[in-house]
Amino acid sequence: MPKAAAQPHARDHVHAHDAHGFVRDVTRSCAERGLRLTPLRQRVLELVAAADKPVKAYDLLERVKDGPGVAAPPTVYRALDFLLENGFIHKLSSINAFVGCHHPGEAHQVPFLICDACSAAIEICDERVSRLLTTQARARGFTPAAQTLEVHGLCADCEGGSA
Repeated sequence: MPKAAAQPHARDHVHAHDAHGFVRDVTRSCAERGLRLTPLRQRVLELVAAADKPVKAYDLLERVKDGPGVAAPPTVYRALDFLLENGFIHKLSSINAFVGCHHPGEAHQVPFLICDACSAAIEICDERVSRLLTTQARARGFTPAAQTLEVHGLCADCEGGSA
């Protein structure tokens, strides 16, 4: 679970793909929180940020190998763990892939819409979904520790724009 202080999300905003801005935000957040963004962690972050779709660990490993330095699978996985633990990326368990977090300075749980045709992943920034799941769990005597909600289907582009 991310360690940043929770802040409310704006419900109706659009996320532009700005890889450099994302890396800059994470770098700033690391400095503010006293976290060490090693060169390998930064390289993995940059690769996740540059991907226009969720990226698998194996693909990250191959891309890191193409760059400077040596990276073994355990070091790449440790970099991913650091980025996950600090809320800078999300893991999409159903497709075993990673995406950058649109709000790297905030602790939050978000659902994703995942297109089964093109693999696009859309982060839903609406805390009502998380709150509803937590409320329903607690009503049943269950204490949630984390949430991962992934909804599969077809995005508007793959559906033919009819969504």
